[in-house]
Parts: sequence; structure tokens; C-alpha cells
Amino acid sequence: MAGHSKWANMKHRKDRADRKKGKIFSRIMKEIISAVKQGGADPKGNSKLRLAIQKAKDANMPNENIERNIKKAASSDQQDFMSMTYELYGYGGVGLLVDILTDNKNRISSDIRIATNKHGGTIATPGAVSYNFDRKGLFRLPKTAGSEDDLFLLATEAGAEDFLVEDETYAIITSVEAFASVKEALEKAGLKCEEATLAMIPKSLVEVSDEDANSNIALIEYLENLDDVDEVFHNMKV
Repeated sequence: MAGHSKWANMKHRKDRADRKKGKIFSRIMKEIISAVKQGGADPKGNSKLRLAIQKAKDANMPNENIERNIKKAASSDQQDFMSMTYELYGYGGVGLLVDILTDNKNRISSDIRIATNKHGGTIATPGAVSYNFDRKGLFRLPKTAGSEDDLFLLATEAGAEDFLVEDETYAIITSVEAFASVKEALEKAGLKCEEATLAMIPKSLVEVSDEDANSNIALIEYLENLDDVDEVFHNMKV
């Protein structure tokens, strides 16, 4: 039973990692299309497209995928994408921020309402949840990347604000301004991150009962599986 339980846990984490990678590719694809729609298909004269292409390469997106999305964006049939954030209250006073990039506001509005009808939670007014979060740079590295002391020193000298030791990874938190310098320092050291992104980090965490925690997780996982949802941030203490 222990072996089965361990495998089930590993499989769940792998499935979640695969879904996350798919979400990253989907987000970048939308960013490429949006950049082309707004500034043209030549990256030399379109800084937004250059940035999206660099993000695609950092995420190991195949070149043919990048080129296909640039061509796709040039079609008049392809809609542009808009960025949105929904703010929700979950169970036990937990706040959720749902980052969205969509080509159909009505569709995602309906999807969010269905999510709360099925799994609970309520839609909050703009600003009611987001005030409790700060946008920060977030890097995650496997513990096999190096010793805690060495990585802490490297990160803080490059401008990191915080260094966290998690179960299987190190997490490095930076200001938005220091994100690029920390990324460069890690790359120069030959370190490969499992995650390197801008994220909404909660200022404080909310402790909830096991029942509320499970209900929040069900709601978050449902939201994460929506096509237009890129990321769900929360302030629940896990």
C-alpha cells in the first residue's frame, strides 16, 4: 500500500507538472499572438514580440511552434487576447487571484460563474483581494542544484529579497526590478530553474480547517483547468 500511495502521489505531481508546462506554453502562445497583433511580425521592430520569443525559448518551446504562432497571429481570422484578473473569496476567508488571458470575455465570465456554482466561493469586487498580494519575482530550483548556503549567498548578492527552503526545492523571491539580475546570476552559475516567473505573493496567510482547505483545493484545481486561466494565486496556509 505504501508503494502504491507513493506512486499515486508521484503521478499526481507529474500530472500537475505536465499541466503547468502546458499552461506555460499556452500563455506564451497567446503572448506571441497578442504581440504580433499589436506590433507586427518582425521581432526586430517589436520589443513585445522579442520578449515573448525569449520566454518561449526559456521554456524550451520548439522553434516550429514559435514560428507557427507568429504566422497564425498574422491571420485576420485570429482574435487578439486580453489580460484580466478575477478576484474571488474561497472558503474560510481565503483570497484567490485568477490570472486570465482570453480572446472572449463573455466565455471566461461564464466559466468563472460556473466554477463558483460548482465548487463554491464568491466573486469579489476589484481590489478586495489583490491588496493582500505583492507582485514579485519567483525562482524555484531543485535541491540538487547546490547547497543551501551557496545558493542563498548567490541569490542575495544578486538582489534577492528572500530565500525559502521547501520540501524538494529552494524558492527565491525578488522584487520585480531585481528579477532580471537574479535570473542572470543564476544562468551565469549554470543553474537551471524549475520555475522562473513573476507571481503574486501573499502578504499574509490564512489558516483554515482541513475541510475548507480541501474545498479550496477543489475550486483552485477546477479554475486551473479552464483554458483561459493561466495561474491561480491564493493566500491559504497549506
